Formats: sequence, structure tokens, C-alpha cells
Amino acid sequence: MKNIAVKIMYDGGCYHGWQIQKNGITVQEKMETVLSKLTGEKISVCGCSRTDSGVHALEYVFNFKSNTGIPAEKLPYAINTHLGGEDIAAISAKYVDDDFNARFSSNGKRYVYKIWNSPIVNPFTAKYSWHFPYKVDIELMKKTAERFCGTHDFSAFMAAGGSQKTTVRTVRDCRVEQSREWENQIEIEVEADAFLYNMVRIITGTLTDVGTGRKSFDDIENIIKSCDRREAGMTAPPQGLFLKKVFYDSQVLEW
Repeated sequence: MKNIAVKIMYDGGCYHGWQIQKNGITVQEKMETVLSKLTGEKISVCGCSRTDSGVHALEYVFNFKSNTGIPAEKLPYAINTHLGGEDIAAISAKYVDDDFNARFSSNGKRYVYKIWNSPIVNPFTAKYSWHFPYKVDIELMKKTAERFCGTHDFSAFMAAGGSQKTTVRTVRDCRVEQSREWENQIEIEVEADAFLYNMVRIITGTLTDVGTGRKSFDDIENIIKSCDRREAGMTAPPQGLFLKKVFYDSQVLEW
């Protein structure tokens, strides 16, 4: 039996997240249905992350085991033919070692959150960004973002319902930039070894509080130390969040 890793991208707007749910269709359910039809086997897939309802992925990795005779390099074309839609696309597939696990073999992820910062809604970005109409100090947000870097207990930036064994995470990079494509679009990128439930969305909400003056640059250190969710900002809405990159050691998986 072969272990196959697949890279996809998807628009999460029509899905109740990645993981199979009782209350609506998910990306995992869609992929298992397609792969089961393709292979003639009952396929279960293991995803790299549990993206929430409405969250998107520019790069998402999952793996599954199968006896299929379809070569890995041909599999994305077969998957896309059977998907029959425009909200999920398979990009590539590779054979991996038997012990490869898309979630547990990963050594980090990078997310990007997009904010449309203007009093006027942009109809071309509305489904893929948070419309935030209030003026912000983007330079202060850039400076503040750096305070999230390092190894900390990020309990204050975890929503209720998280099931992680530890709340300590190492943020490798946190930055705020103005989009090159849209003048009024702000992009917040966060890279870490792992993430807590809604961590990026809460960091985003906290940074907007700093940008509008509701919180200060110096507040961030105290919020982190407090380990109190009530001290941090709001949870930004899901449609602005994209899983951008999943990292693996090159000897484990290299596309």
C-alpha cells in the first residue's frame, strides 16, 4: 500500500472547515468522496490542519494510503476532473514514506490574514478579507507585530474549545504589510511551529486594536504574560484568513 501526499488549494467560503462535521459539507469529506470514487477503495485522508469554517488555503497538504494504480504525478489531474467545481484544486502529489503524516510530520505553518481598510467595501475582495472601515496606524501595527515573535505561552490568543496539550508556541515571524496589489489592503503574516485555536485571528484583532489606539504597543507584552483571553482583542472573522504555507523537512517532503 502506498502513502501519498497531496497538495491542494481551496476557497473555504462554501465549506464548514476542513474536518468532517455533522452539520455541513467539509473539504475533507469532499476529498475522501472523490478519492474513494477514483480508487474504488474506502479512503480516509489525514490533513495538515483543522481550518475553520470559511477559512481558505493557498496551500494545504493531506496524505492517504491506497493501492491505486494511478501514478502520483497524474493524480491531481484525476482529482480535479472528478471535483467538477471551482472551489478546490489539487496542485501536486508525491509518494512519501509510510510513516509520513501530513499533520505530525509538519514543522510549521504560515498564515496570511487580509484586511480591507477603507470606509468603502471593495466587491472584489469582500469574500476574501475583513472589511475594517476605521483608520489605523499601519506603521504602529508593523512595529507591534514584532512583539509576538519568540517562544511564549499564547493562552491569551486561544479561543475557547481548543484541545491542545500545551499552549506554548514559537512564533518565527509576525509582520504587517500593505498589499502591493490593493492600496487599502493590509496583510498580516504569522509563521509558527504550530498554532492554537483561532490564534492568528485573535492576533489580528489585537493588532487592529493597536492600530486604532484602543490598545498600545506596550500592552502586548502584558497581554501575553496575562494568559487571559479577555485581555486580547476580538477574533477577526474567518473569510480573511488563508493558510499560506506548510513546512516539512526536505528529507520528509519536498515538492
